[in-house]
Amino acid sequence: MPSIRNTAIVVAAPLILASAGLAHPHGLSRSTSTDWTELHIALLPVFPLLTLGLLVPLRHRPRADLAGFATVLAWAAAFVYAAFYTGLDAVAGIAAGTAVGNAPESARLGPLKQPLYDMGETLGNIGASALLAAVVASAVALYSRHGIRVLPGTAVLLAAGWSFIDSHVFWPRGVFTMLGFAMGFALLSWATSTHDDHTVSRRQATAPPK
Repeated sequence: MPSIRNTAIVVAAPLILASAGLAHPHGLSRSTSTDWTELHIALLPVFPLLTLGLLVPLRHRPRADLAGFATVLAWAAAFVYAAFYTGLDAVAGIAAGTAVGNAPESARLGPLKQPLYDMGETLGNIGASALLAAVVASAVALYSRHGIRVLPGTAVLLAAGWSFIDSHVFWPRGVFTMLGFAMGFALLSWATSTHDDHTVSRRQATAPPK
């Protein structure tokens, strides 16, 4: 059952992130710094796995045509997302939480946190924008092979990607954004796996008997 397996793979990361969003502290203070830091450490390997929702449908070797060029572009954009959004998690998550947790009682937290937030926001915006570009490139790459079946998933992913730019995983919008990614990836996986399953079935039906 390749389609079921692929769907499980692509929805795992966004569902984990949605669950984490429910537990994400709404603000960083001395009292929440430990939870803030530990949660971002736990999510450090999860954010890059969001790209599996695009990489699994694009797992075939690219051809020397527009679809192949779009596939390579989608891979490159997914890499940029993974690198820069991990930077957001490390700077505004782990570094900021550690700094606040170890700050003297007399220290003002605003000047301590804000530069880390600003840098994290810059990195996150680059990463989220790259993910949007990866979605568009993936749609171009997959359309020639799978047709309009990829459009519903692409539309959901574009909406989720736009929301992701400034929602992170914070409740409530960030959680619903992650659920949107899960839905979009599932629709895209179903659209592409259905075609692949039918192709395999036709090959098996036409194969000469042994």
